[in-house]
Order: sequence, then structure tokens, then C-alpha cells
Amino acid sequence: MSDTEKKIADMQGQYLLAVSQGQRLTDAEWRNCRVVLTTERIVLIGDSKRQIALDDIDRIADRFDVNQQSAGVSEYLAFHVGEDVILVAASDHEVFQTDFYRASLDGAVVLAQHPALKGGVVQDASWTKGRLKVTDEALRLALADGQAVDIERADIGDLTVEDKQVSGEERTVIQVEHSEGDISVETHLAGEEFHATVLRTMLEDSAEQNRADLDLSSTEKRVIMALHSGVSPFDIPNFVGIDVEKTEAIFDRLIELDVISVVRERTEVALTTKGRRVAGDRMGEQ
Repeated sequence: MSDTEKKIADMQGQYLLAVSQGQRLTDAEWRNCRVVLTTERIVLIGDSKRQIALDDIDRIADRFDVNQQSAGVSEYLAFHVGEDVILVAASDHEVFQTDFYRASLDGAVVLAQHPALKGGVVQDASWTKGRLKVTDEALRLALADGQAVDIERADIGDLTVEDKQVSGEERTVIQVEHSEGDISVETHLAGEEFHATVLRTMLEDSAEQNRADLDLSSTEKRVIMALHSGVSPFDIPNFVGIDVEKTEAIFDRLIELDVISVVRERTEVALTTKGRRVAGDRMGEQ
């Protein structure tokens, strides 16, 4: 281990070599190992030792079920490294996953445009350098102009990825929608290939977890649309045509589903990221 390399995690786990030199190994089996994660590599120590340099990783996925052995494990990370695919299942998957993001991204310098959109309006923010830090709750960005931007992982909404010209180079640009206070903003991020790969995986994973999988009634959707258009929560009964008790019950359900949040002691509410997505989907249906 070099003087600059730091250990991030050390736990028990198992790994499976799913693809070797481009060949799928349908008879592959899990092997118990010690999983050591550093700022430079993943080391799998069992009967033999296998190392994966972090910057050799081309792609990360959460599934690559090459056979029943791999399909039988509920949580693992699949690392695509050249012509190989290695599955790693750590004893604490969520901790290992966040530690991997931290090992890969902490201290990395990327290009950022913030806010690129604010309240749906395009801003004139220019691209500037920013330094990344990953926590359990957020992706933190310290920009060269002095701004500190927190992208809460539980608050990530829409996410799009495009190839664009940035500072004279073709780069992968990650466009992530999140909130600042009560306002929806969009931050654009671009970096070196490896950092962009990990950033995209982490943010897509968070966005997927946050995606509203809701079975809403037409009345509940009308309440969301009314709030989205600026109707006061106190005027919802008259606007939607329901009584106060029904309105209260709908508010309670939407709060439980994290579609709205309580602003003041009861009935004043505001749309969350999930709620804005439901409203956007509803507007697209009209």
C-alpha cells in the first residue's frame, strides 16, 4: 500500500467471477473472502488474492445474474473491468456501496454548472470546478466560486445523462434534479470517465429508490395538481370539490407516502420531489 493509499473498509463477503476474458462462466460459484476497500482498489482475499484497481472499472451494476448461483444472492455489486465481470457481495451491502462511492469520489474534482435550472427556469451559471465529498445522506460539492451545494440522495428527482461539449471537450454530463429549500433546481456535473461512471451509478441508484411507485386515486392526483398550480391547502376542499374530512385524509396519506411535507402545524403542505414528478406525469397525460 502506497503512502497516499488509505483503507476505507474491511469486511467479510464473497465474490463470483461471472465473465472472464469475455466468456460468461455459467458454472461460476461464490467464493468466501475478506473484502478490503481502499482509495485505490478493491482487494478480495480468500484462497487466493484478487485485486481490482478502482480506475480500471468501466461500469458498475447492481445485477449480472450469469447463473442460479448469482441470482440466489439478493444484493451485490457487479464490476465490469475490461473483459471481466466480478460480482462482490459484502456482509453489509449498503455500507460497502456507500464506502465504494466515497473511495471513488471523495476529493475528486469535477466540472459543475449550478444552478443550471431553478424553478424550471434556465439560469446563466457557467461551468466551474468543484470538489466532491460523499456522505451517507448526500453528495456534497464545494465549488471554486465559494458555493457549497448539497445534493441530498433521498431528494433526487429526475436524472438525465447526455454527451455534450464542455470546456471544449466532449464529456458525459449528468443532469440531476433536486431541491434547495422549497425550490426545484437542476445541477449539471461532468468529470473524468471513471468519476462520471461512479457518479452516474450513485445518482441513478438514489433516483431509482426515490421514484414514486404510487397507486393514487384520481382525486388524490387532482389534489396534487391543485397544490402544484399554487392553490392554498386551505382552499383545496372547495377547489377539488371534496369535504374537509376527505381533504384531511388525503393529506395524511400523501404525507405518509412522502409526496407532500408538512410546512406548518397541520394542513399547510408543499410538494416534495416525488410530488412534483407525479404532477409532471399528470400534466404529460393531459
